Amino acid sequence: MKIYTFEGKSNISGERIRQARVIQKMTQSDLAARIQTKGVTMERDSISRIEHGIRFVADYELKIFAEALGVTVEWLLDE
Repeated sequence: MKIYTFEGKSNISGERIRQARVIQKMTQSDLAARIQTKGVTMERDSISRIEHGIRFVADYELKIFAEALGVTVEWLLDE
């Protein structure tokens, strides 16, 4: 599978994921634990790479991020 970039990033949701996490005073490890309780294996370093736009985010992961952070998928995708 070829992963394309947009404006040099592998995702457009990383900044919003970070923003929601920081507003809630949640660490990357806390977020990783929440995501893992929803059935998706993800480590803290993966969240760091997502927030920096280095790692691709699958559609099912985006849905889980929205649930874990209490926001909508649409909000995560809004620039």
